Amino acid sequence: MSAIPEAARLVHVPLDDRAYDVHIGPGLLARSGALVGPLLHRPRVAILTDETVAARHLGALTTGLTAAGIDSTSLALPAGEATKSWAQLTRTVEWMLSERIERRDVLIALGGGVIGDLGGFAAAVLRRGIRFVQIPTSLLAQVDSSVGGKTGINTSHGKNLVGAFHQPSLVLADTDVLATLTPRDFLAGYGEVVKYGLLGDADFFAWLEANGPAMAAGDTAARVEAVARSVQMKADIVVRDETEQGDRALLNLGHTFGHALESATGYSDRLLHGEGVAIGCALAFDLSARLGLCAQEEPSRVRAHLADMGMKARLSDIPGDLPDADALLDLMGQDKKVIDGQLRFILARGIGNSFVTSDVPRELVRDLLATSLADRIPA
Repeated sequence: MSAIPEAARLVHVPLDDRAYDVHIGPGLLARSGALVGPLLHRPRVAILTDETVAARHLGALTTGLTAAGIDSTSLALPAGEATKSWAQLTRTVEWMLSERIERRDVLIALGGGVIGDLGGFAAAVLRRGIRFVQIPTSLLAQVDSSVGGKTGINTSHGKNLVGAFHQPSLVLADTDVLATLTPRDFLAGYGEVVKYGLLGDADFFAWLEANGPAMAAGDTAARVEAVARSVQMKADIVVRDETEQGDRALLNLGHTFGHALESATGYSDRLLHGEGVAIGCALAFDLSARLGLCAQEEPSRVRAHLADMGMKARLSDIPGDLPDADALLDLMGQDKKVIDGQLRFILARGIGNSFVTSDVPRELVRDLLATSLADRIPA
C-alpha cells in the first residue's frame, strides 16, 4: 500500500480477522484506487451513493479508481433520511444482484450516514455478507457512523431498529470533501465531535473550545486532528465492546434525548441528527447536575461552547411546535437502548467522565423536559 501523506492520519481498528484501517486527510478520493485495490479479487467495484453526493464527488472517486485500473458501477439513491428504508434496501440489494456482485466483491458506500448505514446493511445481507468500504462525505459520518460496523435502516417504529453489525474493510475519510458541506451540515456533524470530548476526554473538549471556530472556518490541520481524535476514541471503545454490551453505550451520550427530538420533529430538516445530539448532550449534563453528579457550571460550559460555535443548544432553538414532556418521554421509550422497559441514560460526573445508568427517576426526567419546554414559551 502506498505511503501515508504527511498531512494524513491513520487509525487502525484491531478487531482480529475483522481489523481495518481508517485513513483521514485530504486528497483520499484521488488515491482511492491505490487504497481500495489491495482488497479486490477482480478490478471492479459497486458504488452506492445518493444523488447529491454523486453530483459532487462520484466523478472524483471513479477517476481515482480508474487510475488504478478499477472499473465501477454505481447506484445513486435519493438524498435524505427517508432513504434508510425497506424499499431502498430492497432496491439496493436487487441492483447489486442484477450487477452480478459476487461474494468476494466489494461495495463502496460513498455518502453520509444514511448511505453508510444502508450500504453496510445491504453488504451484510447480500449473499450472506460481502465486504464494503466506507467513504464518508459528511463530518458526522467521518467521526461516527463510518467506524464501528453498525448498519441498518429505520422503520415506522423508530430509527435503526433493523440492522446488523458488519465491519467495513476500509474507511477513507477525505477531509477535502468537508468543504462542500453547508455550514449547518458541518456544525451538525460537529455535534458528534463535541460528544467525544464530553464523554471521555476533557483535554479534547478543551482543545475544541480553543480550535473549534478555526475548524469550522476551514482549517485543514484542525479538521484532520479533530476527525482523527474522534475516530481513535470511537475505535478504542469499539474494540473493547464491539456489539454494545457495555462501554460502547457511552457513544450514545445525548442520543436518548436526541432521537426522541428527531422523532418529534418527523426526522425532518427542522432538526438534523447532530443538532439533536448536541441538544441531547446539554440535556444529559442538565440531568446530571440535577442528580448532583456534576457541578452546576458543567452544563453552562457545554452550552457556552455550543453557542460559541453557533449551534443549537436548547429545546427553544428547535423551530415549530414540540410535544409535551409526557409525549417526549414516550418517544424516548421507543429507543433501541431500552432494556426490560427501562431507559438507559449516559450521564456525567463532569466533562470527560461519563457513565451508563438506568437508575434515573422518570419524574425527574419529565420535570427537566417540562422546564426546558417552558423556556420555549414567550413571557
